[in-house]
Amino acid sequence: MRLAYLQLALSMVLTGANVVVAKLLAEALPIVLIIFLRCVLATAVLLPLARRLDGPVRVAPMVLGNLALQAVFGTAIYNASLLTGLRLTTALEGGLVLATLPAVVAIGGALLLREVLPRRQWAAVALAASGMAALTLARAASGQGGSVLGNLLVFGAVLGEAAYVLLARRIAGRVPVITATLWMQAFSALALAPFALPGIGGAMALTSPSLAALLVFHALTASVLSVLFWYAGLRRVPAGMAGIFTGFLPATAALVAVSLLGEAFTVTHGVGFALMMGSVAVATWPRRGNTR
Repeated sequence: MRLAYLQLALSMVLTGANVVVAKLLAEALPIVLIIFLRCVLATAVLLPLARRLDGPVRVAPMVLGNLALQAVFGTAIYNASLLTGLRLTTALEGGLVLATLPAVVAIGGALLLREVLPRRQWAAVALAASGMAALTLARAASGQGGSVLGNLLVFGAVLGEAAYVLLARRIAGRVPVITATLWMQAFSALALAPFALPGIGGAMALTSPSLAALLVFHALTASVLSVLFWYAGLRRVPAGMAGIFTGFLPATAALVAVSLLGEAFTVTHGVGFALMMGSVAVATWPRRGNTR
């Protein structure tokens, strides 16, 4: 179980770091083009990997439908909303809005998947929500940051990511991890192609080695490694519990924004992070008699 927890945490740490990377890319490239190229690169990496490690990449029609929905919510809606929102708000503030993910996923797991959440998981959600409140207060007190519209768009990304988490749980263990990730990225690329190809000329900006390297890093970490870690962890962890680990996403996004972009960090931010990490500890602390 501890390995599954580590995999979920690593997935969200990589996703959180990519909030800042996405903001930098969105300042230089069209948003749809970024997502499309990311998915194409990920598919090119995953196809030979899946054939080598998983064998045939065929999956059942019902699973394909689920993966297509994951592509819509977890790639298209999440990234389009996030990147558009990050053009209007700061990376730090966008990361703070993403802190609502644990609560949204936990409630979605209870309502849609009929998962019964123990009291301490609800307590963990409450801690995560308190952390979000503290961070919001920090933003209000500083008077700095982005816009309400930008934050609303980032919250749209939260809803897309929450839907992805819940959909992934429905098929966890029914299809090899790499094959599932391959199909999701391929579906995403196909869905985005009609919108991205007319503006393919914007890819000329990638003649900059630093920008090209940033896109490759974004594709390999956000579309390959983070997804593989998430699927692997979900095999042993319910969606409600997994949702708690999404608290690592905003925490990492904020820390990277502060360290790389120089955005302001206050004591209140520290309190918020402590509360969110406390929510993970409460949710994952072993029960009495549980030696796994």
